[in-house]
Amino acid sequence: MLLSVQDIHVYYGAIHAVKGVSFDVDKGEIVTLIGANGAGKSTVLNTVSGLLHPRSGSILFQDESIVSVAPNKIVGRGLAQCPEGRRIFAQMTVEENLEMGAYTRPASSIEQNIAHVYDLFPRLKERRRQIGGTLSGGEQQMLAMGRALMSEPKLLMLDEPSMGLAPILVEQIFAIIDELHASGSTILLVEQNAQMALQVADRAYVMESGQITLSGTGSELLNSDSIKKAYLGG
Repeated sequence: MLLSVQDIHVYYGAIHAVKGVSFDVDKGEIVTLIGANGAGKSTVLNTVSGLLHPRSGSILFQDESIVSVAPNKIVGRGLAQCPEGRRIFAQMTVEENLEMGAYTRPASSIEQNIAHVYDLFPRLKERRRQIGGTLSGGEQQMLAMGRALMSEPKLLMLDEPSMGLAPILVEQIFAIIDELHASGSTILLVEQNAQMALQVADRAYVMESGQITLSGTGSELLNSDSIKKAYLGG
């Protein structure tokens, strides 16, 4: 088991945002958390990456607890998050953004990792000298994903990668996710676009009001009448 999250409870002050959530991610899988806005999906990712701390429960990454580990140390262990809203360094060039993502890696690996990102995202290679803040929304999302990949993560966590993008760009982003999966990457995906997320996922969990209410394979949930009614417009 690469990641094991067991019975975590997370609070924002007095607000009980995540209520006993448990799930696992095996090596090579895409696991997705779907649900409405405010269901607690991003809070779960931010807790796994160390930006938030659970009041109780356990988080094991490669069989070691990361509950009290600093976020930068968690990245060093091989877990990288591509945050909601992209959060690129707007005043830096594309290539400088990518270099920032490699701060846990030896300098000798940076050139090769940048080349790998440019293979995945040819548009970024075309824009490599461009200031990040002047990129389109889709290009910024590619840059945020590329920056996360620069740390050579064993587990890549993607938080709402399709948010705010035109449908054709959403398809491009999910094609890249599929390509990463095919190459052996392990991905934990948070998405409001349930249709796209379930199409690529090996396994999926539905979150409502801070709890997991349903789980199954991606195809099982994609064909579930309750999921179709709630999330797929069926």
